[in-house]
Order: sequence, then C-alpha cells, then structure tokens
Amino acid sequence: MEQIEQGTSNISLDDYLKMSEEERQQLPKTRLKKLQRQAALAERKAARAAELAANAATEQRERLEEARQVRIELDSSLPKPLICKLRDIFASPEKFVDQRVCLAGWVHHWRMDGKRLAFLELRDGTGFMQCVLSNELCMTYDALTLCREASVRVWGTVRHDARAKGGLELHADFWELVAPSTPEIEMVLTHESNPDILLNNRHLVIRGRRTSTTLRLRSLITQCFREHYFQRGYVELAPPTIVNTMCEGGSTLFKLDYFGINAYLTQSSQMYLESGIPAVGDCFCVLPSYRAELSDTRRHLAEFHHIEAEMPFITFADLLDAIEDLVCDVIARVLAKAGDLVRDLNPELVVPRRPFRRLTYADAIAYCREHEIYKDEEQKIHFEYGDDIPERPERLMTDQIGEPIFLTHFPVSMKAFYMQPCTDQPDLTESVDLLMPGVGEIVGGSMRIWRYKQLMDAYAREQIDPKPYYWYTDQRKFGSCPHGGYGLGLERFCCYVLGVRHVREVCLYPRYRGRISP
Repeated sequence: MEQIEQGTSNISLDDYLKMSEEERQQLPKTRLKKLQRQAALAERKAARAAELAANAATEQRERLEEARQVRIELDSSLPKPLICKLRDIFASPEKFVDQRVCLAGWVHHWRMDGKRLAFLELRDGTGFMQCVLSNELCMTYDALTLCREASVRVWGTVRHDARAKGGLELHADFWELVAPSTPEIEMVLTHESNPDILLNNRHLVIRGRRTSTTLRLRSLITQCFREHYFQRGYVELAPPTIVNTMCEGGSTLFKLDYFGINAYLTQSSQMYLESGIPAVGDCFCVLPSYRAELSDTRRHLAEFHHIEAEMPFITFADLLDAIEDLVCDVIARVLAKAGDLVRDLNPELVVPRRPFRRLTYADAIAYCREHEIYKDEEQKIHFEYGDDIPERPERLMTDQIGEPIFLTHFPVSMKAFYMQPCTDQPDLTESVDLLMPGVGEIVGGSMRIWRYKQLMDAYAREQIDPKPYYWYTDQRKFGSCPHGGYGLGLERFCCYVLGVRHVREVCLYPRYRGRISP
C-alpha cells in the first residue's frame, strides 16, 4: 500500500479508511484529497472485482446446470475391457497396448484444457498413468466438480505416447465417479507445510508419488530379506513382543500393566531367537521393537522394525561373513527386482564391495583423534578410550571413510551382559556394529556367552537378578554351543538403500518421542 507522508508519520490508505470523519478533517487538504482519490479508486476496484466474481459465479452455476444435463453411457458395443492394475500394464505393455481396459483408482492430478479436453493422472496403488478425457467425458457435472483424491473408474484404450510418464497413456471412452473428494484437499498440504503439519496429515502425505513409492520399496526390501533367509535355510520364528525381562538395559524400556503384572514392550527378540536355535537351527524374525530413548536424531524411533537372526556353531568370523552376505545379497535382490524405481530415489546405489573394512573400537577412537572428530565440537574435547561414540561423530567418521565399516571389539563395560568376551582379551567383546555411509549404524551383533558359569558371572557383574531369565540360562545347561547373531534396523537399512535422510520418511506412521498421532 502506498504510504503518504504527513510530517514525521506515514499514513496509509488502510489507516485513512479506519479514521473517523472528524480525524480525516484534521489532515492537510492536499493529503486529504489524495487519500480521498485513492479511497474512491480502491472502492471502484473492489466493486469491479466483486462484479467479476459475481459474474464468474453466475457463469459457473450456469455451466454446472448445463453439465447436469450431460449424460455419458458405457458403450456396450465396444470390446469387453480387461480388468487390471497399472502394475500389470507396465510389467507387460505388449499385452495391453491397443487393448481396452478398465482401471480403478484415485485422481492424483486433474487438469482441464479448455472445455472439451482434460487430463487425469490416475493412481491405483501400483502405479500412475495419465488418462485423456475428451468431449462429453469432461463436460459432465462430475467432471467439472472433480477434485484430487476422488476415487474413479476409467475405461479406455492403452496407447503408446513418449510424452507420458512411463511411455503409456489411457485414451478414455467412459469414466465414473466412485466417491468424491472436496476442494479443501488443496489447502491441507502445500509446499510450505512444516514437518508437524505433514506428520499430522500423514494419512494424506503417504498418497504422494515419492512417499507411496518409498512405502512400496520398503515392502519389497522386506520381501528380499525373507527371500535371502529362506534361500539359505533359515526358519522364521515369531517371538513375543510383550516380555518380563530386559535385553538392552532398563533405561529404555516401555513399561505396561499386563493383567496386574509388570511387563515391558520388547527391546529385541534376540533372547527368544537364541532359544529357537536348538529346535530349528538358523532362525530369524521380522518384528517391531521398542526403545524409550530420549534421542531425537534422524535415525531414532520409539517403535522400529527389527530384523534379527541367530546361528549356532559359528565363529565371530562366520558372524561377520553372514552380515556381509546379508547386506550385499539383499541390495542385489532389490536392484534386480526394482532397480529403476530405486535409482529414481537413489541414483548412486550399488552393491557394496566385499570384504567390508574392519575397524576395532580402539582404532575408531584413534581415527577420531587423528582426524579431529571431537567428543565435544565446541570445546574441542577429544574422545578417550571407554567413551561411547554418539551418532554425529560416528556418522562423520563413516562418511569420511566412505565405505561400509565393521566396528568391532567393544569393551565389556560398553556392551550388553550376554556378549561373549574375547578369549585372548577378556576385557573386550566379540561384538560388531555395521556402519554405512550416510546413515551410520544399521546392524549390531555379537557372539553370545554360551557357558553357564560365564553367564552367571555376567548377571552378577551387571547386578541382574537371574531368576526371570531362568529359561535363557537353561540354554547354557542343556546342550549349549558357540552361537551368535545380530539385529538390523529395517528403517535405517531402507534409508541407506533409498537415499532417504530421515527414518521417519520410510515409516507408514512414525512413532518417536512427542509423536503418537495419527
């Protein structure tokens, strides 16, 4: 708004319009006349805008009334359509090109081009396809009031078109509205929406092209894990997720009332998987785990999916080989099944080169000191042996090295009670974290204590009452053996494969501190 100077103050037209008539008369005459002219001009503009809006509304009402009279009917003389999904068409285009089909899905985008042509981008959960509607098909009442996310059925012929995404489009000969959407969909989410708004409306965000593709690829990645295990003879087990013992430490347990008994949501299924190896041998599970950590980093969740495995009669070297084989094989499977989709999100993804780099905990401390990766960046305080290396420095070190790292042989004091001490250095454990560039730790594993006395000593050292763990201890009494295993965070692995920055982006509905809705 133009500002009008009066002495040392500025008076805008808005200020003038808010003044009483008496206050206006106090203004200098030249300024008063100028403001009066501006007010009159603004009034004429407002009246003209209101007139145009009224005319447009009238025209729209008349157009809608005319549209109510337009009727379209399914032409029974046309060939019977193939009922299919978009995935079927794009998987075998030679079978569907020039064929009549019927598709059902949601309006991802809708654009009118004049009165007799419209473009509908259809999403059916398996893919996206542009549908071309012409003449009466886009002149009906439903067409003129159609909004994004309405559900529809479309009949038509599949055609090649190099301009269309995927090289195919549907030339419609009939369509019907299954259920409408409302115009407010355009206001719920915008490019300026902040993360809280996006998370509060996650049920709508997941319909977007990128997020829906991410969720589909997460499903495929999970499938590839199962295929890896089954091909190598593992058995899938389903351990309980409501437990009465801790696995990773009491400070991160979610407590609940279990019919009057204290119980917890599991931090890991590892102990129960260990009990399964004398029954079925190599075994695995894909289940949620829960950690009540007060961490707000981009790789932490309160509820996450844990892919865990346990193997009997192995060595620590065997354990590392198994983890290496798992990661490389699953990535290779994913690329073989959906390489184009994956590379749309992460063009740089390749199967990691084997063997992975080995780095002991002591070596990692030395690396951080030598490369000025600090425990306290502000105070320039170096890491000391025995310090935990938190997420940011760990990721910085991994990104500098630029390849997968097996970080091994952590001190006993830093790890869980069940981890096997090294024979030649009992103050260290046969433990490993797999660190991946861009993400950091995605796997944690170890050999497990397998001798009875050693486990009882570990309970005592950590001041843990062994009674609730009787079933776990019994495994060391009745035919124990050297064994080991690991847990892999599915969300972190997906972030690495898909090039996604935050674990929340690969969850349907993420759960973390401060977020339990929707």
